[in-house]
Amino acid sequence: MIFGTIAAAAAVLTTQLASAQNLDAGKSPEKLFADGCATCHRSPRGLAKGRYTLTLSWFLQDHYSAGSDSAKTLAAYLVSVDTPPPSPPAKPGPKQAKSKPRPPKPAAAQGQ
Repeated sequence: MIFGTIAAAAAVLTTQLASAQNLDAGKSPEKLFADGCATCHRSPRGLAKGRYTLTLSWFLQDHYSAGSDSAKTLAAYLVSVDTPPPSPPAKPGPKQAKSKPRPPKPAAAQGQ
């Protein structure tokens, strides 16, 4: 009797595991962001923070995504919309001299 109960429980667990599916499969990167990230982040811009796609996908896979494929897709999307760091303000051109430039002095005539 105990063996039958264990076998039945194993069959139920095996059936449930076999029917499990990746709910993120086939979703666009925008949809992945909307479903998993938009609750905390208003925009995908700036979230990659200059990281490489590979390291970002590892991070997302470890912490946020359902699998490696969705992590890679989301990482590539975040990198593609990442805003570059702000550039320093442009330096003004060369300063103008306060006095007007003088014409060159005439060359001294030789032999005179």
